[in-house]
Amino acid sequence: MKQHIVNLGNLLITLSETMDLSNPLVYQHQHRTAYIALEISKNAGITGKQLESIFTAALLHDIGALTVEEKILLHNNESENEELHTIRGAILLSQIPWLKDISEIVRFHHRDWKDWNEGLENPLVLSSQIVYLSDQVERLIDRNRYILHQTDDITEAVRKLQKENKVCEKLAAHFIDISKKEAFWLNLVSPSLSSILLHNGPFNSVFIDMHDIMLISGMYRDLIDFKSPYTATHTTGVAECASKLAEFLGFAELDIRDMKIAGNFHDIGKLLIPNSIIEKPGKLTDREYAIMRCHSYYTYRTLNSVGGLQKIAEWAGYHHERLDGSGYPFRYSGDEIGTGARVMAVADIFTALLEDRPYRKGMETNQIYKTIKSMADNNKLDRKITELLFDNFDAVYTHVREKQAAAKHFYDKTLVA
Repeated sequence: MKQHIVNLGNLLITLSETMDLSNPLVYQHQHRTAYIALEISKNAGITGKQLESIFTAALLHDIGALTVEEKILLHNNESENEELHTIRGAILLSQIPWLKDISEIVRFHHRDWKDWNEGLENPLVLSSQIVYLSDQVERLIDRNRYILHQTDDITEAVRKLQKENKVCEKLAAHFIDISKKEAFWLNLVSPSLSSILLHNGPFNSVFIDMHDIMLISGMYRDLIDFKSPYTATHTTGVAECASKLAEFLGFAELDIRDMKIAGNFHDIGKLLIPNSIIEKPGKLTDREYAIMRCHSYYTYRTLNSVGGLQKIAEWAGYHHERLDGSGYPFRYSGDEIGTGARVMAVADIFTALLEDRPYRKGMETNQIYKTIKSMADNNKLDRKITELLFDNFDAVYTHVREKQAAAKHFYDKTLVA
């Protein structure tokens, strides 16, 4: 069977964008930081692997900021512990072998120049300082003011950072050099910035296969789940349940793998949802539920915009659709919902019912059976798939709980501690 091939730049840029959609204050923050870092690096004559590392680190530098609320505090320089998100980010990135170097840059992207014991000849120092400066510049931009009316103020602020020994003089000079070009600033705030990054960045002709996408999806699985202790193993459970059901349904090996990837990504849209909603102990208001209902739309939009992931986008993004048309966000019904999406819907509900939530304890087996059977009887879930689940309940339950226990161990021992 043919392997999917995906453009690495498109994937990273799209996933980076999704992390910053949550609030207008932080919209495109990582994209803009990556563009600034890219231009500083090019002006400094940096090429090859180091340019790729700086660009990737800038695109993902705030991956350790797990909640909407934390992102806003960081952007406003109001966080009580800026270092915490850099530690988390490094841990998440280090799970992927070819991102380990990137993880070190993210770990130190808030370190002042005066706190380094080595100079720019050390690639980590150089890369971290470029991301540091780029991050600072992006946060200086007033989003309610025309960009070319604030360039002098921003460059003066960079000079101040250099005088305070927070950024090195050489990199500040490279920034001031590129800041003289109106095109730099206009590109920076362009609605087409993602296209600019794709075409001007170092990955416009780099492609990866599904093995690497599986690794990336695993990192995002952890990012999604670790937003809240109430969801710390949810995505793991859904991915494992869905792939197990796909196996029992006789899916081909590569389709089972794709189901797991879709499961890992299925709640990526929840990165946009404030924790005040996710962790609310009572029933959501109509306004809160309206916000919650957008998450599967953004899951679909994110994945479908990456060439080569259309099937995975449907399997992941349709997990709240129902056969009778009562689901969301597309209100699809019947044959409009494929088998993969039907599997994901059952896996999502099964896993959610197992888990403790702020407003209830996890259900016992008989309660889960009654709830899912009722949904199948009322034409919301696929009857064949729900019957398959209960025919193999012990195997699915044991497998899901084992994988969730491992995820909880990682959460407790690594990110919480």
